[in-house]
Amino acid sequence: MDSQNRAQDLATTVLAAAALPEIAAACSAVESFLRRHASDQSRAFFSVALPALICRIFGFDDVPPPSSSASSTAPGRPASTAWIDQAASDPALAGRLLALLAPDGILISSISAVDRHALVRYVFPIERLPEWIRFALQSDRPISVLSDLCPLLKSRVKEDAVQGSPYQMHLNAFEYFMFWFAYYPVCRGNSESSDANVVRKSRKFRLQKWTSSLPVLCSSSRRYGQKPECNLYLQLLYAYLHAFVPKNRLSYQPYRSSLLHYSLSYDDTAFQQAEFLVYTFVHFWMIDNDFSPLPVNVCRSFGWSFPYKAVLGEAPPTAGLGDVLKVLVKYLNSGSTVSGTESRHMVYGESPRSKGSLDVVSSRNVMLYCENSVGSWNAVIQRPLYRFILRSFLFCPIGASIKNASQVFYLWMSYLEPWNTSPEDFSKFDPAKMKKEVGGNENINESSKGKQGRHIDLQYSPAWESYVLSNYLFYSSLVMHFLGFAHKFLHTNVESVIQMILKVLNVLTSSNELLDLIRKVDVVFHSKPARPAYSSNDAYKYIPSICEQLQDWEDGLCESDADGSFLHENWNHDLRLFSDSEDGAHNLLQLLVLRAEHEIQMSSGDVSSTIQTLDAIRIQMNIFFGGPLKKPHTSTSQADDPHHGRGEIFTPKHPGIGQRTWADVRYKGDWMRRPISDTEVAWLARLLIRFSHWLNESFGLDHVDDSDSAGPTIVEFGRTEVCNVEGPKEALNMVLALLGSWLSLFGNAVVRFMRTHRIKINLRVLASKKFVMLLLLYAVFCAAKKVLSPAFAMVALA
Repeated sequence: MDSQNRAQDLATTVLAAAALPEIAAACSAVESFLRRHASDQSRAFFSVALPALICRIFGFDDVPPPSSSASSTAPGRPASTAWIDQAASDPALAGRLLALLAPDGILISSISAVDRHALVRYVFPIERLPEWIRFALQSDRPISVLSDLCPLLKSRVKEDAVQGSPYQMHLNAFEYFMFWFAYYPVCRGNSESSDANVVRKSRKFRLQKWTSSLPVLCSSSRRYGQKPECNLYLQLLYAYLHAFVPKNRLSYQPYRSSLLHYSLSYDDTAFQQAEFLVYTFVHFWMIDNDFSPLPVNVCRSFGWSFPYKAVLGEAPPTAGLGDVLKVLVKYLNSGSTVSGTESRHMVYGESPRSKGSLDVVSSRNVMLYCENSVGSWNAVIQRPLYRFILRSFLFCPIGASIKNASQVFYLWMSYLEPWNTSPEDFSKFDPAKMKKEVGGNENINESSKGKQGRHIDLQYSPAWESYVLSNYLFYSSLVMHFLGFAHKFLHTNVESVIQMILKVLNVLTSSNELLDLIRKVDVVFHSKPARPAYSSNDAYKYIPSICEQLQDWEDGLCESDADGSFLHENWNHDLRLFSDSEDGAHNLLQLLVLRAEHEIQMSSGDVSSTIQTLDAIRIQMNIFFGGPLKKPHTSTSQADDPHHGRGEIFTPKHPGIGQRTWADVRYKGDWMRRPISDTEVAWLARLLIRFSHWLNESFGLDHVDDSDSAGPTIVEFGRTEVCNVEGPKEALNMVLALLGSWLSLFGNAVVRFMRTHRIKINLRVLASKKFVMLLLLYAVFCAAKKVLSPAFAMVALA
């Protein structure tokens, strides 16, 4: 009872800590409590005080921000009550929290000791889980099927003791803490997106975002002027990865040698912790609201179908996760930087531990062998990361800030160049290394020189061929999807978009060997018939897996008729990076350069750097496609006149408004597939697009029939008999039949004319907000006139 009362008092102290001195005192109280109580006597702390400590560290509470802090921030931006956010402005507090939460700190060590004794279990709130897991737990499938679907659900899904359904997630102390740790950036990203009004979801049957009811959303946003990244959080993330996740994926094989060597002392705790941590970050950050969270073949093997697309819809991933994902992806891919010529394997044996605490160093000594293959952690993050990047590009709404898309883009670029990752890249997340680097100017100069030399040496080499081939879609198909995104958002920020285009081309052309490999795979992919699998060319061995990845990774991710992208569902069976067709990268890049030139001409200010970027893009295109890019010739008078050619280039400043020339460029040959602009009613535009598409299919306007232009239409009449017309009724019927036949002939002539000239029905213009407002005003006027006319008549009679 004494420990229970002390834990209750400690929880009260932790919840009341808001100012910096109070937070430091609360951290000291937590450390003192854990040191005074043995691991088998600290159950009261983990049942009472740990949830309160997690709430205050990450801001998951309803404590209003202090008035003093709120007054110092900008209007409308309340100060965050999360300790980890307040530590960004106080290095002393950041060091105190880092010492408390570090893997070798007193808190994590006590958590490990409590889990060994199995003293406490937690039920994680279902509304804080990733969205697809939340819906899976609410299904009527048995627990055995749910546990086999994903390693994260294995042995953690239990029935509700009270209701029986839905299921619950039962976690130990380490898993409970890491779930909240992974949820923090998701909650912060949802909060910032809600505050900025970036994502506006208008689907009628979409469930309301559960995060809107959390009090933290009103108090966990960053303070005005604070840096977008939280250094303390990134330091903790790297510390946990470095302590619990080896850079090469583990395999637990207690029966590896023989049964004679088998011992009950084998411990797979370290293996389970590593797998749990990686899958937690993947599902909370990458998958989350993805309507296709698992591979297609896994779902088919279990007979599981996810009807989540109707509920989750085409929702973009959570914003603001670029920094944390970059650290995660770089760390997991850094295990592949060692030469892959050796065939070594990593196994886990006995995990020695010290009494009362988790010895991180000794737990890492259980790695007996290691294996460097692309099938390490990279195989776990391939599909989720590809879909995360692709969903960020496809579902980014018109009018949204390009900041989040830029973070996702540079995450993609770091994934394309794992050979540029070195241990020095993580030194800024290691406090010990940071202190060593804070020496004199000579040490700084030497380190900078070392970094320069390191960047020269770290280039693509044939040792990375298997990595590129196993991730080929990142170098090919994703580039095409990004070109569609670039066309969609070019008018919003020309400079940023063309800089990203140049970055992509620079990465793909950074090495002749890399470019030759990408071209070789594209040629092999489109070669018919394909060579057998035993061919000496290694590219042929990867073609079946590339085809399978193309179907699996892009499952359900197709562009709608109104999003303005270039790749559609039935085209995902092919790769068009080097295609010369209208949908190929060469033509799309040429069109992009034309549009960028037009936007630059229409802009004001200094555009010299932007023009230099365009010239660099032409040079890189010449290298990438192996031929000169035709630059459009413009006379001096045309260049001097900023209004010349406004209607001759594809896009205006606002998508969906303006003129275009069919002879020069076409927007996928169908002007209805342009992005929905701010001047249209979105739901009405989609409805009219579908209705127009149905009319075009009904009248055969989607294709040109050669029989339509073969010659004049010959109408054959049968033998007519002379009949007597009796009365005006029969005469009226004959006149109406004659008028009907004339209307039918006129309609056929109009349809034939439209087919010949490739004219389609487009009712989308009726979705204009001006037109809809005019109709509403007219309806209101007619209704008011109908209601008020009797009153005016009575007044006139009076």
